Amino acid sequence: MTVGSPGDPDRSESFGEGLLGGLLDRAHELPPHQVGLVLADTVARLGGRDPQILLQDYGQQRLVPLPGEGLAGGGPQAIDDSEAGRCFLTSRPVELVLPDGVRVLLPLLDGGDQAGVLAVTLDTVDDDDRRLLRRIAGLIADMMQTKNGHTDLFFRTRRSEPMSVAAEIQWSLLPPLSMVMPRVAVAGVLEPAYAVAGDSFDYALNGDVLHLAMIDAMGHGLDAATMATVAIGAYRHARRISIELSEIYLFMDRAIAEQFDLDHFVTAQMMRLDTDTGRLQWVNAGHPAPMLIRAHRVVRRLDSPTTLPVGFGGAQPQISTAALEPGDRVLCFTDGLIEEHESGQEQFGEEQLIDWVNQLEQADHGIRTVARDLSHTLKRARGETTSDDATLVLFEWRG
Repeated sequence: MTVGSPGDPDRSESFGEGLLGGLLDRAHELPPHQVGLVLADTVARLGGRDPQILLQDYGQQRLVPLPGEGLAGGGPQAIDDSEAGRCFLTSRPVELVLPDGVRVLLPLLDGGDQAGVLAVTLDTVDDDDRRLLRRIAGLIADMMQTKNGHTDLFFRTRRSEPMSVAAEIQWSLLPPLSMVMPRVAVAGVLEPAYAVAGDSFDYALNGDVLHLAMIDAMGHGLDAATMATVAIGAYRHARRISIELSEIYLFMDRAIAEQFDLDHFVTAQMMRLDTDTGRLQWVNAGHPAPMLIRAHRVVRRLDSPTTLPVGFGGAQPQISTAALEPGDRVLCFTDGLIEEHESGQEQFGEEQLIDWVNQLEQADHGIRTVARDLSHTLKRARGETTSDDATLVLFEWRG
């Protein structure tokens, strides 16, 4: 046996390493439907019981229990009216004192996104328990994200009503709905969640640069979803070969023009944010102007020269620029957000949208909560119905 020198670090397995290492060791070949069983085994070693994984539904209204062996059941919980919802919206643990112990709720954070909430009951909770549970929640979130690509289990859990084929296509295109990083945060919402067709968005953080695009393909149903698929695919391809914003527009324009009839088009907005300096660049192709939010109020529209929608063969567009200040937020949205109206009434319009943004911003919530609350406020204002896609993306330069 080789004996280490007195200066060697201790490489023996501690309890915490064994607990978390057991999850990692089993994760590689673990079937998706057995995630709950492994979680139950892990928290049992910590003295925990009744583990529950709650996932956000596609409408961002409820947290739905993931079914599976080892997991506690129960019904969906409203995000706006439950302790689990409070944990989800704040991304902070919540502890509930119960007659038989303490119910600990933890956010399931993965890559800056949040999928839902992990809940587990212990007799008592100390700081060591809190640390280990937080790390267990992180590993479970990563495990579910990894396995999401080869199972329908998580998708089915999050689905609370039938989804159109066009919406299936659109959701498969999307990046995570949110991303929170030290210098920048992004949050998006698609409505109607189960019937969206032509609206989509995409983003990527490459080094110090955030790339973001929002599109609105004309029409409804599968035709619009197909056009949106081509537009997003062309945007990603152009972005990944590192060409300028104006050239990205031309690339997308050719892709749509070559695949669809002359009267087919996509409005689009493409942006780049230097997360080191706050310098924002954008190209507007027939889209509503974004709004700049500073100190929790809309201070101005980011007006700019517009070019023709993608597919109409517009000239190379002019790139607009703005200097953001730390804490600034930018709201991008499709026209369905402001052109919708209650039956027989006037369209909502941008001024009413600005009033709602200002009201919601006063609460000083994170951008995930603001984006979600704004979308739901608009949906309630139009009587829970919509005749067009209504999509928004909010991003924040954190400085």
